[in-house]
Amino acid sequence: MTTIQLDDVSKVYPDGHVAVHHIALAVDDGEFHVLLGPSGCGKSTVLRMIAGLEDATHGELRLDGVRVNDVGPRERDVAMAFQTHALYPQMTVAENIGFPLKMAGLRPRVVAERVEEIARLLHVDDVLDRRPSRLSGGQQQRVSLGRSIIRSPRLFLMDEPLSNLDAHLRIEARSEIVRIQRELRTTTVFVTHDQEEAMAMADRITVMRDGLVIQTGTPTELYERPADLFVAQFLGSPQMNVMVARVIERGDGSALEIGSHTIPITRTPREGHVCWSSIVGRRIAVGVRPESLTRVADGELLASVESTESLGAEQLVHALVDAPAVELTATGIEISHGRESPITAFTGAHDAVSLWEPFALRVDTAAIHAFDLETGQALAA
Repeated sequence: MTTIQLDDVSKVYPDGHVAVHHIALAVDDGEFHVLLGPSGCGKSTVLRMIAGLEDATHGELRLDGVRVNDVGPRERDVAMAFQTHALYPQMTVAENIGFPLKMAGLRPRVVAERVEEIARLLHVDDVLDRRPSRLSGGQQQRVSLGRSIIRSPRLFLMDEPLSNLDAHLRIEARSEIVRIQRELRTTTVFVTHDQEEAMAMADRITVMRDGLVIQTGTPTELYERPADLFVAQFLGSPQMNVMVARVIERGDGSALEIGSHTIPITRTPREGHVCWSSIVGRRIAVGVRPESLTRVADGELLASVESTESLGAEQLVHALVDAPAVELTATGIEISHGRESPITAFTGAHDAVSLWEPFALRVDTAAIHAFDLETGQALAA
């Protein structure tokens, strides 16, 4: 097993493009660490620098505490998996998996034994004599993974290896990858732009944006205590509802003015959430996840229903609230000039929901997030 550490690492290309900007990153022994972010945020560049396929312009990269900036990819002993499976079409599954050991000069019997062992682990031992064209997408992915892990590398590096699979196969393949990594306990760095994939697979997640590390933590930490508005809205599906609000003081405690609605703070904030009494009078962005909204007849937040989606066991309701909307753009935070914010909430599958009719919601005030309207930073205790 191996630890990874990046200290103040940057990557600047000859044309002046800054792909990664002074990042710090630590991956523990045996950890499944996911780099998450939108396309172009620098996550694949970080992976390639760890592999030795890209040189760091600045900073130090260490494996097990040893500086490897000048060490080539072969000497780093890493295995990489990419979006394309890149299997040899003229070879059988057994030949594809065993190819790295054959090239290393191992005896055929040793290669065959190791191939059978890996094939059983990956559940492809029944297709060893087939060629890639006769395999499903999920089987091809497992064969590609087998070819990477057969030589027992010190690191697994995976660059969006599931993005070419359909939805069903992606769920199946990500479960397989996690199972294999747990059995082998090989330190793994996995790149994806899919937040559901990251939440399902990771021990810890590093969220990146514009070449910067925004926040690192467990999936639960990032979901419940996002560092800023970007992380809050990037994690979660449907994404967090965000509106402009003002914190006011009433005789019985603090409350939120959201448009024409007043939401009393009736519950103690969860650990790491804002202390409302410290920001009385301040205009902020409030974030409420859809699952923190409950439809009740006397709900304090009145919305107008735009549309609904049936999800089988429940409905997803899209509605409008008469409060300015907050939008996070590439240039910063924008507040809508109109008076309506789109929100989403869940309700029962058989609940009657009428379009453009009032939809009363109760807010779980212990789960409300607060963000600075200028910087987007979380206003956390």
